[in-house]
Amino acid sequence: MKISAVIITLNEARNIERCLRSLQDVADQVIVLDSGSKDGTVDLANNLGAKVIDTPWQGYAATKNHGHTLAEHPYILSLDADEALSDKLQASILAVKDNLQGAYSFNRLNNYCGTWIRHGGFYPDKKIRLFPKDQARWEGDHVHEILRVDAGVPVTHLAGDLLHYSYYDRSEHEARLEKYARLAAEKLRGRKGLAAKQYLSPAWRFVQSYFLKGGFLDGKAGYHLCRLTAKEVKRKYQLAQIGENQR
Repeated sequence: MKISAVIITLNEARNIERCLRSLQDVADQVIVLDSGSKDGTVDLANNLGAKVIDTPWQGYAATKNHGHTLAEHPYILSLDADEALSDKLQASILAVKDNLQGAYSFNRLNNYCGTWIRHGGFYPDKKIRLFPKDQARWEGDHVHEILRVDAGVPVTHLAGDLLHYSYYDRSEHEARLEKYARLAAEKLRGRKGLAAKQYLSPAWRFVQSYFLKGGFLDGKAGYHLCRLTAKEVKRKYQLAQIGENQR
């Protein structure tokens, strides 16, 4: 069975080569939907044999779904540019490739500021990323899009990790959490209890991830990841409440 890999990009020059090289032995077609990169992403992708398509940004879900329509093969392997298949995951996919049935999930292992994160609820971060083109679609209008697979489609879990190079330094995380908080706040507008939740929810999130789920076992990187994740939770409730007050 042949596989089309689909990746969306915007200024991913530091990541795209690693991502594409991990797909070379697995995917029969690689589509990169680029939404205006200025940093050499397109040249790198072209040089590695990807089919690069200039695509206006429609949001995460809609842009990825557009990629599905351009795929030539019956199976989609969906990656973000800052992800790559581990050697073991490549081998697992190749082992089932000739007889693909249903959808396939694998664990995602996050690299945070140079440290692999294995605790705090961040691993195993199971994701379905290999699926029949006509039996799954991305949903979500703002951020953290979700793949919906048709009812009745079996899901098989494969060994190996999807390596996610999430943040290279904490300043990058600080900057991006503001963006994600603003997007998430749009979904919270109109809900009750926003004032209380901006204090209770982040506190609980930190206690849960750092203490109860063992984030402290990942050392300094684990502490800062749990701290800034809680900060993002607080910020989204703050922004949602500000939006309500301005209505």
